[in-house]
Amino acid sequence: MLKNYKTVKGFGEQEIIISKSRFIAYVDRAETEEEAIQFIDKIKKMHPTATHNCSCYMVGENDQIQKANDDGEPSGTAGVPMLEVLKKQGLKDTVVVVTRYFGGIKLGGGGLIRAYGKATTEGISAAQVVERKLHHQLKISIDYTWLGKVENEIRSSHYILENIAYADQVDIFVYVLSDEEETFTSWMTEITNGQAVVNKVDQTYLEFVL
Repeated sequence: MLKNYKTVKGFGEQEIIISKSRFIAYVDRAETEEEAIQFIDKIKKMHPTATHNCSCYMVGENDQIQKANDDGEPSGTAGVPMLEVLKKQGLKDTVVVVTRYFGGIKLGGGGLIRAYGKATTEGISAAQVVERKLHHQLKISIDYTWLGKVENEIRSSHYILENIAYADQVDIFVYVLSDEEETFTSWMTEITNGQAVVNKVDQTYLEFVL
């Protein structure tokens, strides 16, 4: 698993007008090629009378699935420039559709490349870019006498306190960056004079808006 990567937070939509043509960008997260294709089909059904519904997507931990479709625009003037925006911004698991309603003025190859690139950039901004960071969920088991000190220390740190469970002992659940688990465990040992028991429960990605 990647320690961190960038993608979009979720669905975003933005329209721009260039030389009387409407360019409507739709962006969403797609973690499989099937999800990307379904999203493209959904947008096409929303705009059956559009002049073009150009699309692109980048899926996979290593960007192993990359597709671009010009949907009738001159070859290389729509889908590829859209895909290049995803690459330039370093976005993974992202699908984009730019719907165009022709306004009567031809833009030429260079104009189309700029227009589809700009629409994609605007759509991504509307969807919001997030960085997903791999965290380990750790459980710190301690005696009640340590609760105040440990809780205060964690809340004053950059670690993320998720939950506290009260039973015969106290279990504190914390999210720690994947490469900081050892450092955190040593810190807990120091704070509690070796009385804390730290166990890894799970791992997951947490998202941070950029």
